[in-house]
Amino acid sequence: MAKPLSHRMLSFAGKALVVAILGFIILPAFVVTVASFNDKAILSFPPQQVSLRWFYNAINYRDFRAGFHNGMIIMLAASFIALIVGAAFAYVIDRYNFRGKQLLEALLLAPLVVPHFTVGLGILILAAQMGLTRTFTVVVICHVILVLPFVLRSVYISLRNLDHRLELAAASLGAQPWRVLFTVTLPLLAPGLVSGWLFAAILSFNEFTASLFVTAQRTQTLPVAMYNYVREYADPTMAAISVIFIVVTATLLALANAFLGLGKVLNVEQAR
Repeated sequence: MAKPLSHRMLSFAGKALVVAILGFIILPAFVVTVASFNDKAILSFPPQQVSLRWFYNAINYRDFRAGFHNGMIIMLAASFIALIVGAAFAYVIDRYNFRGKQLLEALLLAPLVVPHFTVGLGILILAAQMGLTRTFTVVVICHVILVLPFVLRSVYISLRNLDHRLELAAASLGAQPWRVLFTVTLPLLAPGLVSGWLFAAILSFNEFTASLFVTAQRTQTLPVAMYNYVREYADPTMAAISVIFIVVTATLLALANAFLGLGKVLNVEQAR
């Protein structure tokens, strides 16, 4: 039976609205991508001639290379610390009931709603009083605080979707609690753990606002180096490095979705 004309019009209008929203979101990335291939030392769209010179400059610029090196160190340290701490808190919150549980969860998720510049400035003031101003330790702590909520939610959702009967079966067969944890629970939580780490790593590497407060010249990350570059130059190098960021991030998320199923991990779709 054919649908009424009003239903078909509403369906078409809904699809058109979705396409318009996606186009509005993608359009800036498209413009930046095209502008990055400009051969002239000025941002313009569309380019008159195609050139890869700005990609070469983005890869070989000294501050960008130093920022990438610093960012990788900070990203690895912050993401692994956040993974361990976030997974532990997620396990405690999911498995135990105790006084102050909701308050603890609210504090751990607070960085999702607190502006990053507030976190960065607060950590800068606290670190200055402790004599640790703008060291790698301070930057790592700042990034751990900011990415911890994403690890916590990813692992927590995986715990909620976990079939506890498997753990009970292992325990009923004589397995000790630690053995159940390492041979049953953690392997089943692997998608949540890996996706939580991946989100933490990507967000840590891309973090700019708070990093601007807590980094110095020798500890600056790539986004901060990009900010310092754009204050002095207006060539398409920034567009080129932005395209590299987009491609690498999209590739990592696509691979994670293909091998881990991020829809299930993030509770977008029901686990089968």
